[in-house]
This record gives sequence, C-alpha cells and structure tokens, in this order.
Amino acid sequence: MVTDHLSMRETRARLPEILNRAESGEATVITRNGKPVAAVIPLDEYSALEEAADERLAREALRHLGEPTSSMAEVLTEVFGEQDGKNNCT
Repeated sequence: MVTDHLSMRETRARLPEILNRAESGEATVITRNGKPVAAVIPLDEYSALEEAADERLAREALRHLGEPTSSMAEVLTEVFGEQDGKNNCT
C-alpha cells in the first residue's frame, strides 16, 4: 500500500525513513515536479513483480513455440531490401 508521496528533496532528506518503511512493507512514491516518477517498495513485492513478468514472458514464448522462424539473414534481407543476394546500398 502506498502511504506517502514525496518530492525528490524530501526523499533525499528522509531516505533512511523511506527504507525503514519499505522494510516494514510500506511503499513510497517519489515525485518530480509533482508527477510520480518512481516508487520505493518492499523487496518481496519487487521480487513478486519480476517473477510475474518472467512467467508472462514464458507463457508468451510457449504460445509461439512451433511457429515458423526466420534466420537473421532473412530478417536483414527483408529490412534492408536485398534482392537476389545483391545489396542495394551503394
């Protein structure tokens, strides 16, 4: 749960407190010019977010397993417009 929004100046002055709060399970949002730009969150919450992102990427990879693939040469040919093995760049 986010319990505080702090400016960059306040963050610098209160960093030990912010870290203690993260250790106790609280999140702090850091703002710049009144806009949220970052959050200090408990490490277990960060780890859970990373794990969820990894699982999502793994599911996406499995979804595409078995689909046709292209070699790097084929991709480069398509990107740079090589035709009949000749490079069009001069």
